[in-house]
Amino acid sequence: MIYKGEVACDPRGLIFEAYRIEGITQEDCRTIFFDWALGVPDGEDAAAHVATLLSHYGQAGHPMTSVLEEGLQVYHRAPKRRGGRKSRQ
Repeated sequence: MIYKGEVACDPRGLIFEAYRIEGITQEDCRTIFFDWALGVPDGEDAAAHVATLLSHYGQAGHPMTSVLEEGLQVYHRAPKRRGGRKSRQ
C-alpha cells in the first residue's frame, strides 16, 4: 500500500495534509479527524494510533493538535463494549 503521509496509521494522509493547510480551523480539523476515525479498521487500537499521530505530527498551537488531544481523551474514557445483543424471546 502506498502511504501519502509518513505514518502507517494515516494511510490516506488526512492528518498529514491537515497540518499542511494554512489557516485551517478547529472545525475543519474535527471534520478531518472524524473522517480519519471512520477509516480505522475494526479491532485496531484507535487510541494508540492517535497517540502515534500526536507524537509524529503534533505542533503546539495547531488546531489539529488540540483535536487529536481531545480525541485521545475521548478514546481513553470510552466504555468498552462487552458481549453481544440479547435477543427478545
